[in-house]
Amino acid sequence: MLDDIRWDTDLIRRYDLAGPRYTSYPTAVQFDGNVGTFDLFHALRESRKALRPLSLYVHIPFCANICYYCACNKVITKDRGRALPYLQRLEQEIQLIACHLDPAQTVEQLHFGGGTPTFLSHDELRQLMAQLRKSFNLLDDDSGDYGIEIDPREADWSTMGLLRELGFNRVSIGVQDLDPAVQRAVNRLQSPDETRAVIEAARTLQFRSINIDLIYGLPKQTPEHFARTVEEVISLQPDRLSVFNYAHLPERFMPQRRINSDELPTPVQKLEMLQQTIEQLTNAGYRYIGMDHFALPDDELAIAQEESTLQRNFQGYTTHGHCDLIGLGVSAISQIGDLYCQNSSDLNQYQGSLASAQLATNRGLLCTLDDRVRRAVIQQLICSFELQFAMIQQAFNLDFRAYFAPLWPQLQGMAQDGLIELSDERISVLPAGRLLVRSVCMVFDAYLDQQNRQRFSRVI
Repeated sequence: MLDDIRWDTDLIRRYDLAGPRYTSYPTAVQFDGNVGTFDLFHALRESRKALRPLSLYVHIPFCANICYYCACNKVITKDRGRALPYLQRLEQEIQLIACHLDPAQTVEQLHFGGGTPTFLSHDELRQLMAQLRKSFNLLDDDSGDYGIEIDPREADWSTMGLLRELGFNRVSIGVQDLDPAVQRAVNRLQSPDETRAVIEAARTLQFRSINIDLIYGLPKQTPEHFARTVEEVISLQPDRLSVFNYAHLPERFMPQRRINSDELPTPVQKLEMLQQTIEQLTNAGYRYIGMDHFALPDDELAIAQEESTLQRNFQGYTTHGHCDLIGLGVSAISQIGDLYCQNSSDLNQYQGSLASAQLATNRGLLCTLDDRVRRAVIQQLICSFELQFAMIQQAFNLDFRAYFAPLWPQLQGMAQDGLIELSDERISVLPAGRLLVRSVCMVFDAYLDQQNRQRFSRVI
């Protein structure tokens, strides 16, 4: 079993820098307009030849209400009719993509994100799933990982029953904070009873896994009150928890301008909240997976980490990193082999492209050999907290020490600081460095500089 993480305030203060979350390497910041539909079709053809299994991500951008902290690609509207033209174009995209793949390629993983996927009516959800099943080889024996993000204010027992009937077996529930004062400050009023009802429905209907999202660093939060939220969430016994650090970037995300920055907790308070949360979750039996993720010891993520098979992609930590990821919908990102590509993030442009029978791919990146080497290094560090040099040397036919010679002084400095253990054979992220694993990964990021670093959240 992996050692417990160790809290080291001095180390955190020194290495708590802004940097990527590494759901990909290179990150989406490096995407450009030189990648288009032709590249996507070529990658799909290679996927079909190799008969690689698939992971599908479907983006539903609509929300009835705005949450001020949110940095997702979304459309705020009370008009449920706005979903219809979007779904028509989404179904076109599904058909255009699917015809370039082999029906034998099974969909091991499916995820609906947003926005609020349950903004859609029951009939619309049925029709969308019917189109996906018609176009792709979705599993019908409940063995796939088919998840959906849930806003408890937008779901009831009948909705949960419908989702289970449609084949979903995992839910991710947005909670963020249960304190009414914090909820009012971020415009997300959500009672504990609403959250509890959705979880009870999921358990009764035998959903396989329940994830709860929390955010620390929101306005009006205090360490004492956030600890109460964590305790109440632990009592709900989710299989997984994501505890995100709120990044206040009002210059980039307009809704955040409605947050009073004077009401934000201080950096010291944020650190106290995180430290308390880690202690509470650890005492309750949760394992630290990495970044902001925790899971019970019998959860698939915890088991995969023990067995060194855990991976990371645009959907976060996953046991399906071997699949080609197909992103469907506005702003959705695909990772197919060594190609990353993203649809237009503008709803009108997305719908306009598909109205002309064209895919909405408008930017991306094709990984170079150096990208692939560094991606493999970062993946190992962020998922397993350990990197065996021999694995990289055998996979890419290179001498690790020679290839990364310019980075060695930085790594030696991290070793002296107690972040990592460095030998001639491996890098091991020590318990005091696991909360700061992003900082270790940043050493290997060839694209990161002071200018683009400001586009990312801080590590802690």
